[in-house]
Amino acid sequence: MITARIEDKSLVVDILSASFDQNISVNYVVKQDGKRKERIRRLMEYCFDSCFQNGKVYLSGDRNACALILFPEQEKVSLQSVMNDLRLAFSCIGPERLPKVLSRESKVKSNYPKHSIFYLRFVGVHPDYQRNGIGSSLINEIINEARMMKKPVYLETSMIDNVKFYKNLGFELFNELHLPHQLFLFRRNND
Repeated sequence: MITARIEDKSLVVDILSASFDQNISVNYVVKQDGKRKERIRRLMEYCFDSCFQNGKVYLSGDRNACALILFPEQEKVSLQSVMNDLRLAFSCIGPERLPKVLSRESKVKSNYPKHSIFYLRFVGVHPDYQRNGIGSSLINEIINEARMMKKPVYLETSMIDNVKFYKNLGFELFNELHLPHQLFLFRRNND
């Protein structure tokens, strides 16, 4: 596992944009129009910036997979963060859809503890390299790092195929949200 540098942003965004192109939850967030793929890319750029500043960004050793980790307790409201949020709202989500997306985010966050966690915001493997164990290996390295830091790992997925995958990695399904799509919330305590 490699800690990504700012110079890796384009690669990380490429991997995430490709691997989340058909993701139910991501496509719920981004406005669905002729610019959908561009909007997904903007969302991933926003998330990279947020996690780079308030968490960690990792690449697999072969640079075909990546993970964005957020430490929510490190997030601070600033003029820059507000400007980034507004840019995301107008360039990616669309003002008419913003209330639904904010409501979704609020419901998700209300399920996570207030103490320090490893929030696995995104983990993706480039589609050309999926199903080769790269993602599992990367997640196991993240679990080990979280264990050393004595932090639980939290994540959510909207993809039913991922439920078994995360359970096999030792995550516990602790809640399901029924939004316009189903969202599965997982945690892994590292005590």
